Amino acid sequence: MNSNEASEKAGLKSSDLEMLCNVAREATLKGGEVLKKYFGNLDMIRNKGRCGDLVTNADLESEEVVLKFLKEKTPQIGLIAEESGDNASQNKLVWCVDPLDGTTNFAHGYPFFGTSVGLLWEDIPVLGAISVPFLNENYWAAPTLGAFLNGSKISVSTCRKLEDSLLVTGFAYDRHDRLDNNYAEFAWLTHRCHGVRRGGAAAVDLAFVAVGRLDGYWERGLSKWDLAAGVALVEQAGGSIRDYKDRVFDITNGRILASTPGIEKELITELNKVKPLTGEMFGAPEITSLGT
Repeated sequence: MNSNEASEKAGLKSSDLEMLCNVAREATLKGGEVLKKYFGNLDMIRNKGRCGDLVTNADLESEEVVLKFLKEKTPQIGLIAEESGDNASQNKLVWCVDPLDGTTNFAHGYPFFGTSVGLLWEDIPVLGAISVPFLNENYWAAPTLGAFLNGSKISVSTCRKLEDSLLVTGFAYDRHDRLDNNYAEFAWLTHRCHGVRRGGAAAVDLAFVAVGRLDGYWERGLSKWDLAAGVALVEQAGGSIRDYKDRVFDITNGRILASTPGIEKELITELNKVKPLTGEMFGAPEITSLGT
């Protein structure tokens, strides 16, 4: 089920979608303002457990501001947020919030990060907005409205051959412990296209696919808040969303392949050619988990 079908199932009218999209836009802009304030001026950075899984005072304040706004404007909609967890109860409609997507980038002063707010209906992305403060870019999308960047309508690229494409991917925090860590896929596809970038912020990667700067994106190990807004954005910009093993996209399994339709089949074919890694490749034969 895509975002258009989900909005129909949820019984959302055009006026509802426009209102909710405006709420998501405003929420991301408020979160983005907090990020601007703290960028280069952090006074708290800590590790949440895994190496590289960081949280800063910017994450926490941005989330507080965004959640307060969403609760005020749409108290009837549940909330899931990266730092404060799942407060959705039994709600079918749920806001999914990433207050600072790209925390590691942010903590190091690397200007590739954003605030993401997506709306889910029974775990299907419906609409969303993504603010990229350093670039002064605000993306949003909803059924019946389309996809936009700063007021201008956007669409995915017209690339039709994998060999002509520019791709992006990422590596989950559990990459140190799993053989299913995307290293092999990264190497394989790097030799079959113009290049593969690693942005470090899934929502921004998806926004860049939606606007046609990138032709495809795949990754594993992602959470709902990483994906909710970006999936709706790519779909409304005319892009394709799949599981990168050529299965129907399921936001709960953390795997995604987003692309312009022209390279979707070829990209899936190549990803499925990749052979599993072995622990010996990393000097760690005890690592045997391939995941699902």
